[in-house]
Amino acid sequence: MQTHFSLAQMADPDTQDANDILRLCTHCGFCTATCPTFVLLGDELDSPRGRIYLIKNMLEDGGPPDDKTVKHLDRCLTCLSCMTTCPATVNYAHLLEHGREHIYETYTRPLPDRALRRLLRLVLPYPMRFRAALFGARFARPFAGLMPGRLKTLIGMAPTELPARSWADKPQVFPAEGPRRARVGLLNGCAQTVVNPSINEATVRLLTRHGVEVVVTRDQGCCGALVQHMGDTPSAQAQAKANIAAWTREMDGEGLDAVIINTSGCGNTVKDYGFLFRHDAQWRPAAERVGRIAKDITEFMSELGLNAPVRQPDLRVTYHAACSLQHGQGVTKAPKALLGDAGLQVKDVPEAHICCGSAGTYNLLQPELATQLRDRKVGNIGKTRPDVIAAGNVGCMTQIQSGTDVPVVHTAELLDWVTGGPVPKALEGREIPDKPAPQKAAAE
Repeated sequence: MQTHFSLAQMADPDTQDANDILRLCTHCGFCTATCPTFVLLGDELDSPRGRIYLIKNMLEDGGPPDDKTVKHLDRCLTCLSCMTTCPATVNYAHLLEHGREHIYETYTRPLPDRALRRLLRLVLPYPMRFRAALFGARFARPFAGLMPGRLKTLIGMAPTELPARSWADKPQVFPAEGPRRARVGLLNGCAQTVVNPSINEATVRLLTRHGVEVVVTRDQGCCGALVQHMGDTPSAQAQAKANIAAWTREMDGEGLDAVIINTSGCGNTVKDYGFLFRHDAQWRPAAERVGRIAKDITEFMSELGLNAPVRQPDLRVTYHAACSLQHGQGVTKAPKALLGDAGLQVKDVPEAHICCGSAGTYNLLQPELATQLRDRKVGNIGKTRPDVIAAGNVGCMTQIQSGTDVPVVHTAELLDWVTGGPVPKALEGREIPDKPAPQKAAAE
């Protein structure tokens, strides 16, 4: 793709990065077939190729973008399916983040949109604030129908009951059971600790049972993804710095073999910390160091090896591959292989590459498109006739569960259960038969 940045513009290192990415695009259009919004809407501007043109023109012009450009960039889920299919290895994710940063800095959104985005930035990354907001939303639910568009969606998605604060989220060290095989840090996250703390509990049990010492460090928090996807790069860097500093202290102290992440959207962000600080000579080395040892829980467990199952539940498990895990991190085989090693019947979802519509805050900011994608995903999952749905991202779990009665659980919860942990909360009270014992061959 030809670009026409001025010499003054090219003096900016971020523009240089964008220029390098843009010039890789060959206009082939392979990305359109795998883009969820193009599949739904059929509009070239709602495809990666179309958005690349919009970003190019916006950055070359240099001023505030027009409403049309903002609309089509806002509609992108950042699912990164296009990057999986791109033969030219265009880093669409980095280009889009730069485009959204430009919008954040130069464009004035309508007041309701501006207010909602500010609310999300100020609440979601902070567990105490998020818990208080959800508690308040419970009282507003009876009046949700009287509220305007996206506020109604926001209140409607609030859970009717909030789980208690978890023992797994407090800064501490969980000792390994038996001889210590590894020592890891655990990102306990932000929203996940409020809406589904059992995921962290299952992760800690699973790791310690396999001889891994788990450290929840002080001063860690949100990975920065939520605000970064809305263009607020300074806030994303501030949140990332807290995590980098916390893990670096542990790495320089007793050491860490890995930073374990069980929310794939966070994992994608932490692994990319080096790029986030690419122009910061002070923070870049530490950011890259953390990114190198960041691992999804299924990546780490695949390398470690799963203990022999102590339970053999007769369950058909449909595995939903979160976009941030399969497209962002390239982790595709490990989760299904582990579930198979656990003795579960693992089924793939038709159109597995298409997003469920969660995508961080997307289901709050673009509820109509998110609902269409959720229904499409749930329909495809239904074709596999699952007893349970497994996923590696709390956002996907919440989104899919809102459209089906089939229980949705985290992959780590299932692995914890079959290797000796408690039954996942979503499966409590259900009759789950064990697999029939294999019949011995009759003696001749």
